[in-house]
Amino acid sequence: MAAARGRNDVQLLARCVNGEARGEPYEGQVAVAAVILNRVKHPSFPNTIPGVIYQKGAFTATSDGQINVPIKTNSTVYKACQDAMNGWDPTGGAVYYYNPAKTTNRWIFSREVIKIIGKHRFAR
Repeated sequence: MAAARGRNDVQLLARCVNGEARGEPYEGQVAVAAVILNRVKHPSFPNTIPGVIYQKGAFTATSDGQINVPIKTNSTVYKACQDAMNGWDPTGGAVYYYNPAKTTNRWIFSREVIKIIGKHRFAR
């Protein structure tokens, strides 16, 4: 049962990362997955991958339906998510990320940026 849950978590994570970071460099895809995983560990967020991903308003991929697109297990985005789940965090512990050219929430600019990868800013 735990193995199935693990596969389901990686699939859900990959679906979210695909919607959020498609077109970003590999490291950026790992970084977005790491932010989701960092939120799971952070007391201000839900403590499961589905809880974080489906938190109201947290991710565009859930609100626009991209979350429903299955990801092949041999895809790059799936591998990026596995790398994040295995401990790679290129962000250094970020719990937020955004693309300054696309964000509509000005609050995010108040967060301390700790890393820039591709078009995303990673913050705490």
